[in-house]
Amino acid sequence: MLRIGLTGGIGSGKSTVARLLVERGAVLVDADSIAREVVEPGTSGLAAVVEAFGADVLTAEGALDRPALAAVVFGDAGERARLDGIVHPLVRARAAELVAAAPADAVVVQDVPLLVETGQAGSYDLVLVVATDVETRVRRLLGRGLSEADARARIASQATDEERAAVADVVLSNDGDEQQLAVQVARFWDERVPSTR
Repeated sequence: MLRIGLTGGIGSGKSTVARLLVERGAVLVDADSIAREVVEPGTSGLAAVVEAFGADVLTAEGALDRPALAAVVFGDAGERARLDGIVHPLVRARAAELVAAAPADAVVVQDVPLLVETGQAGSYDLVLVVATDVETRVRRLLGRGLSEADARARIASQATDEERAAVADVVLSNDGDEQQLAVQVARFWDERVPSTR
């Protein structure tokens, strides 16, 4: 099994890179998807979040109100650390289950937005970083409906491009279009993934 840790800042294009790698045969383990799964209604994760932050972080239907929770934790490092302390162990445990279920010869790509921040770089055979100019990322986040202040706060709460590059085996630049990114992904696959797979 070849384990690839994929990371990059919010809005950098990690999801596009993950999709391109899956198209080449990789098995994807997506930390963001798992993070949503572990706080779904009825889970111990959601119960722990409500215990820590109160019922104001729930919708009327009893689901996690992500914007309400984000308003509490982004901009407050202590509150964000408290949330991370609840969610990150649950995400890691579920990710480990998914990796264990993959075929023994699989190329497993773990999309981990906070790979650097959580000190996980050493857990992978290769670390692949998607680097994108901050202003490009802000524009992309505005297109997703975030305010500029919220977009910049989220970017500021994450590792810097320099911190990511320091743990990277390969850095992909995503300041161009998807075709340019696809060429880089193909080169990465051809050069770094053994051809016996």
